[in-house]
Amino acid sequence: MIFIVVKFNVKPDWSDRWLDLTREFTEATRREPGNLWFDWSRSVDNPNEFVLVEAFQDDAASAHVNSEHFKQAMKEMPEALAETPKIISRQIEGSDWDRMGELTVA
Repeated sequence: MIFIVVKFNVKPDWSDRWLDLTREFTEATRREPGNLWFDWSRSVDNPNEFVLVEAFQDDAASAHVNSEHFKQAMKEMPEALAETPKIISRQIEGSDWDRMGELTVA
């Protein structure tokens, strides 16, 4: 799978509206064939930082970045951003989350 983590540093006046701004993009991406997950989180240390954790089947990432909703989001997001997002994108083995071996809950 392609595993991606993106950090978005949002302008303070956009922080409370960020999830609304990205809602259509998020919902459309989650409906894409080959999307495994597309999950937003907000930093507990910086209320203006949002983290996107996403994964796609190996052959689905290209269709994602070429989709109309991706192109539209790339046009809309810059207005709300304080800086260029930071990204880690890697191809890794697997197709789902593994269980943590060091911590087991019965």
